[in-house]
Amino acid sequence: MNNAQLENAVCKFLQKYAIDIEACDEIAPYIAKKSLEINHLYEAMGFSSRAIMGKYMKQHFPELAKKKPNDVRWKKFLYDSIGAVAPACEGCPDSDDCFRAECSLEWHKKS
Repeated sequence: MNNAQLENAVCKFLQKYAIDIEACDEIAPYIAKKSLEINHLYEAMGFSSRAIMGKYMKQHFPELAKKKPNDVRWKKFLYDSIGAVAPACEGCPDSDDCFRAECSLEWHKKS
């Protein structure tokens, strides 16, 4: 899938779980767009921590937040859910180990 297709798939997936019109029409597309960026999703969203990202997702996508395992990052969870790999994760040496506490994005800076 190209980036536009990935963005659309993430958006549609999130929209299924949106709690209201704002989450469906504004927040889901925004998260989908940000999910294409190199940074961790919480960083791309402008949050200072994963905990804040989690609270945000629980607020706007509560049923989806209940389904996400605690040890899986949001971006990985979203892309796993649509059967794809996020562009920032393609070829990342940490991709198979993305469940752990630390994930290095340094490899992107080297290429």
